[in-house]
Amino acid sequence: MDAMRTLAPGAEDSRDLGFGGRVALQTRNRFLNRDGSFNVRRVGLPFFRSLSAYHALLTISWPRFFLLSALGYVATNAAFAVAYLLCGPEALNGSKAVGLVPRYAEAFFFSVQTLATIGYGVLSPNGMAANLISALEALFGLMGFALVTGILFSRFSRPTPHITFSDKAVVAPFRSGQALMFRVANERSNQLTDVHARVILSRLEGPPPNRARRFHELSLDRPQVVFFPLHWVVVHPIDDGSPLRGITPEEFRAADSEILILLSAMDETFFQTVHVRSSYKPQEIAWGMKFADMFLRSEDGLVGIDMQKIHDLDPAH
Repeated sequence: MDAMRTLAPGAEDSRDLGFGGRVALQTRNRFLNRDGSFNVRRVGLPFFRSLSAYHALLTISWPRFFLLSALGYVATNAAFAVAYLLCGPEALNGSKAVGLVPRYAEAFFFSVQTLATIGYGVLSPNGMAANLISALEALFGLMGFALVTGILFSRFSRPTPHITFSDKAVVAPFRSGQALMFRVANERSNQLTDVHARVILSRLEGPPPNRARRFHELSLDRPQVVFFPLHWVVVHPIDDGSPLRGITPEEFRAADSEILILLSAMDETFFQTVHVRSSYKPQEIAWGMKFADMFLRSEDGLVGIDMQKIHDLDPAH
């Protein structure tokens, strides 16, 4: 099927990609951000019901993960240090600190040793209260370090594809006509196989004030590649069956068009299917341009690509 079915104005399209009819009709922002995240907002849920700490810790950036881990480590020791202080000045055997601040610093570093089960032997808990807190902290430390270690392993073992999209898509000559094209490449050294592409055109159609947003799945010259060692130029021929047939850049922009992209592939390292999303808005499509050659050829006959040229464009004529 070259295009999704078109419904009468006001009717609900069952092929709205999951955004919903009202969202598809009313939104004037892009559906997909360039990084693949959905450009939507949800409100009304209590914070703790909507919170998914495990998912958040798996998906945040590495700097934020290490920062949160360090802050949690410091906050935990600071809290236990306060608990030791509340047990009184005799709570720690071997303590020589005088004054509130030195005593707190001493309790803080004793907490660090207890949490990590180091136990240098200089300080030790004294009394039932201090021993109970020390026992609780040791248990908390064992569970906390196990949890952080598990999340750290999950982050390393989780397949996260790094597929880069060309900054711009192009409408360039193709065979005897034109085609919409964009270029993708794998930034990592791992191998992706059985790569599939789905490209969908979203735009407003119909005369005002009855304009409605329609979604058209664009037919591709090659919707999949078995191997993906270098780069892939995804091509939609603008032929008689294409919804882009005869459209001008001005009309494309006036229709608030968006090119939605979903790539799926098999990651050979993990033997799992991975997905990548992105989109192009009218200002990110270059008409009358073509992609610059990014192939490298060496004297030994090997063929490679220059990844720095993936975004480079040349005039089509």
